[in-house]
Amino acid sequence: MVPNEDYQYMGVIQLFLHFGWRWIGVFTFETKGERFLQKLQPLISQNGICLAFTQTIPQHIHLEDLSELFDSVSIISDKLMDRKANVFLVYGESFTIVWLRTVMFLRDPENKDISIFTKVWILMNPIDFILTGTQRSWDLQMYHGALSFTVHSRDIQGFKEFLQVIKPSIHKDGFLQEVWQQLFDCVFLKANLPSSINGVCSGEENLENLPAPLFELKMTSQSYSIYNAVYAVAHSLHEAMTSSPKWTKIQRVEFPNLQPWQLHQFLQEISFNNSAGEKVFFKNRREGPGGFDIINMIIFPNRSFQRVKAGKLHPNAPKGKEVIIENTILWHPGFNQVLPVSLCNDPCSPGSWKRRAEGSQFCCYDCVPCLEGKISNGTDMDDCFECSEDHYPNKEKKGCILKLLVFLTFEETLGVGLASVTLGFFILTSWVLGTFIKHRDTPIVRANNRSLTYTLLVSLLFCFLSSFLFLSQPGKVTCLLRQSTFGITFSVAISSVLAKTITVVVAFMATKPGSKMRKWVGKRLAFAAVLSCSLIQVCICTLWLSTSPPFPELDMHSELQEMILQCNEGSGFFFYCVLGYMGILAIASFIVAFLARKLPDRFNEAKFITFSMLAFCSVWVSFFPAYLSTKGKAMVAVEVFSILSSSAALLGCIFLPKCYLIVLRPELNHREQLIKRM
Repeated sequence: MVPNEDYQYMGVIQLFLHFGWRWIGVFTFETKGERFLQKLQPLISQNGICLAFTQTIPQHIHLEDLSELFDSVSIISDKLMDRKANVFLVYGESFTIVWLRTVMFLRDPENKDISIFTKVWILMNPIDFILTGTQRSWDLQMYHGALSFTVHSRDIQGFKEFLQVIKPSIHKDGFLQEVWQQLFDCVFLKANLPSSINGVCSGEENLENLPAPLFELKMTSQSYSIYNAVYAVAHSLHEAMTSSPKWTKIQRVEFPNLQPWQLHQFLQEISFNNSAGEKVFFKNRREGPGGFDIINMIIFPNRSFQRVKAGKLHPNAPKGKEVIIENTILWHPGFNQVLPVSLCNDPCSPGSWKRRAEGSQFCCYDCVPCLEGKISNGTDMDDCFECSEDHYPNKEKKGCILKLLVFLTFEETLGVGLASVTLGFFILTSWVLGTFIKHRDTPIVRANNRSLTYTLLVSLLFCFLSSFLFLSQPGKVTCLLRQSTFGITFSVAISSVLAKTITVVVAFMATKPGSKMRKWVGKRLAFAAVLSCSLIQVCICTLWLSTSPPFPELDMHSELQEMILQCNEGSGFFFYCVLGYMGILAIASFIVAFLARKLPDRFNEAKFITFSMLAFCSVWVSFFPAYLSTKGKAMVAVEVFSILSSSAALLGCIFLPKCYLIVLRPELNHREQLIKRM
């Protein structure tokens, strides 16, 4: 007539998981506890729940051994005082409740310290609340909010009215008199007892006046099962009578020779609706349907209580959804109606992870802060984890923040400064070019090979302009152009400087009598030098772009809080080949200029070229360690600064002295004056 007890084990586990209770204390009755724990413990461990303790309640009290009794009371009292375990599972009989309440009464007779007994009680079927004798005046507030698993039941119409009118004075029944004497703590007079005895039962007492802990007017789950059982047998007998030819001849319902097993066939097939409107049948020919109800016990100050259905346990529901909480549960007042917590230790907050404490159950652990670079965004995390590549941990290590996308732009201070300097040098170079074009017929301009001068100045203009490719947002086009443009324009500029130096040397050698170098004097040698030296760099850049071209990429790892949008050079080998070839041209120009610095020629530029190449080489020698030791925007800024400073060195050392003479001392820019000063 009742569901399989194993459903309760499944239900209580799901109840613990539903409310997040992981640290459970268990009280069991002496005669049934061992079997109960054998079934419960595997389920407990499999679902990540731990038993704080298991305490057996004695079945019998031996007054002759008071020391043993006091020890038992002391042990049970200590378990009830457990500060961490706020949920107690009780399995046994109704006497278990009496035992626990007795221990609490001995601990706190006046019921002053309610807070220490603020617990959630989970009562397994068929435990019920009963108080008799001297206990009827005890307070049950400690059980307020208790949850119990009871066999599914419904109210039977007319049952309460029947209890309200039933009395021993009307219904002469020995059993009823026994119940009456126990409930009302009185006795019925007998012939051999004096009439003056106190506490005599009149037989007219009303059951409705009794408090709930003594007697309930509502049909309990056990009574409902018995009620259905009686009707199941009655319907089976009726079915037997109507189906058996032998029994149909019997006028009175008397079966003197009926054996119980003879009704099995009819009981297995029985199906009927009881007076509560619920269908009664036996599934799989073994047990009745209905499952269990989850009852919330509401205790009132007058020691009465009310059972409120809080949910149900459906044995046939999908796994993990067997327990359904339908109504709000009223907890013990000590919890302030906040969901009770029952854990071995406080949950690990976000930003930390739980590490099992040595020598303890797996439910007990230490909370360890996450390591640098990792987070945990939930409570009781088993481990910390890293943010995705485009995020970084916040200070509390509780969450991830999106990294800022950074690159060197015109909008920021560094970008504005470099762009302003670039624009300033571009304007200055343009002014120098304009000045040389305007005074192209003057001796200084003509003497220094005007075509090479214009080529050098135009290449310097492009050198300055190439800086803007580094100051814009890295993209496919800008990444392809920035290094190759920079390399080619600088190669043209240095090749022009080298051609100027070679021209000076060849011109001096051609002045010697019988020199064969005269045929090399002129523009052909200069442009051949510029074109050949530049073409080599063009070939290197073309090979670079065709085999392993630069491309934009996001650097997620160099900076903790930033994503660096940068150009990946594609091939470091070709990048350093471009710089190395520029270095070879610069060193060659420096050596030739240094050797030609003392040649007796008024228009000799070798001294200025020597200084410019010395400055140029110094800039790019210092560039390498600075470039390799920086990241992100700083790396780009270092390269832009090197471009600007080396270009400015060429412009300043070679052209500013000439501009001084052309603009500020024009009287010296005459052939007669220059020859006179030689």
